[in-house]
Amino acid sequence: MPDSLTAFELLLEIDQRCRSLAAGLAPAQVQADNWSGIGFRIGEHCFVAPMGEIAEILHEPRFTLLPGVKPWVKGVANLRGQLLPIMDLCGFFGVELSPLRKQRRVLVLEYKEIFVGLQVDEVLGMQHFAHTDLDSNVQALPHPMFAPYVQGHFAGNPIWWVFSPFVLAQAPQFWAVAV
Repeated sequence: MPDSLTAFELLLEIDQRCRSLAAGLAPAQVQADNWSGIGFRIGEHCFVAPMGEIAEILHEPRFTLLPGVKPWVKGVANLRGQLLPIMDLCGFFGVELSPLRKQRRVLVLEYKEIFVGLQVDEVLGMQHFAHTDLDSNVQALPHPMFAPYVQGHFAGNPIWWVFSPFVLAQAPQFWAVAV
């Protein structure tokens, strides 16, 4: 880049580069017709949480065990100076946790004043679906305990159940952690 460019000329050049790189992206209308979420696995079941309901994804952090709590309350971790309770979703739903520790992840949920980590067997990345493919039928749920937190599914192989961490955060049974 020559040193003689004015600030305005430099901005124009950056604008042109951005426009040429954006030429291959889907138009905004096509993107608006898609539903995106974070895919994860609990046992053998695939779920997807709406993008806006997951604040962060972590490798399983070191945590301190807590006495007098249910077994699915794993403990509390220090996340950048903030205490993060770690809850095992597999244990909460009565599903056996995968022995493969390397794949486990923690989905961080921030909802109103709630800050909690949801441990899952595996995160399966971002998943994209057409809004029109969302089926609100939850009759074929693999486990009835999932029902209050599932808002439908996207058919396919696998079936992706739409799981709402925000609904889970409002459930009294999720916060009944004392034994």
